[in-house]
Amino acid sequence: MKYLSLSGVEMPALGLGTWPLSGEICRDVVRAALEGGWSHVDTAAMYDNEKDVGAGLRAASLPRDRFFLTTKVWHDQLDPEKMVRSCEDSLDRLGLEHVDLFLIHWPNPAVPLKEQIEALLELRDRGWTRAIGVSNFTAALVREAQELAGGTLAVNQVEYHPMLSQRSVKAALDDAGMALTAYSPIGKGSVLAQETLRDIGKRHGKSAVQVSLRWLMQQDNVAAIPKTANPARLVENAAIFDFELTEAEMAAITALGSAAGRGINPSFAPHWDAD
Repeated sequence: MKYLSLSGVEMPALGLGTWPLSGEICRDVVRAALEGGWSHVDTAAMYDNEKDVGAGLRAASLPRDRFFLTTKVWHDQLDPEKMVRSCEDSLDRLGLEHVDLFLIHWPNPAVPLKEQIEALLELRDRGWTRAIGVSNFTAALVREAQELAGGTLAVNQVEYHPMLSQRSVKAALDDAGMALTAYSPIGKGSVLAQETLRDIGKRHGKSAVQVSLRWLMQQDNVAAIPKTANPARLVENAAIFDFELTEAEMAAITALGSAAGRGINPSFAPHWDAD
């Protein structure tokens, strides 16, 4: 397993995404993941599944220091008092005293970014989260947020897969000393239709999905959180550390990406970077 160091906090680079899972399905796949060797689970207040994730964590019966948990505050709760309350509510639903990473889920220009960052810092100072970060922030927002945070932001979680270039965001994160966590890392299954990925997979005895995840794992300071409700897929998604893509293969996969590959673009999204 690959790990990323977030200001001294070790985050497994491969994690389980849980949107839009809920109920027993969510609980059971979280339990199966942790019992199968996974140790990073991602959720959010908006997912409305934190109670189910928490039930899965308890069912797996792992010591608290054996798993990494990320959650997020929704964009309508970024007023400092609301953010503190949102984090407290998330902890109650999860049944935890702290999370490992707490993120602003989407930017919201209606609340001064300085106030948002100050609230994140307060949550860290309270011990409710070990690390803090953002999600769906553009390159410009990353630079502004990290300056306000005094270099303490650890992660920007964004859509990222072979069909979507995130060159500008990745460069800004590298400059800011932050990691990139890729959500929707297989483009909602669209990687399966990519001949380049299938051909590379054939050479390594791997699927297009595994090639896509391996491409992410081979990039510096990049993590990925593929979602699945199928325990069998957990095994397949984790089987990506026994092969290595060549420089030429990495370049061929990167060449597939463009701004047109974005699949998640709600009405409240920021003005995205051109690449």
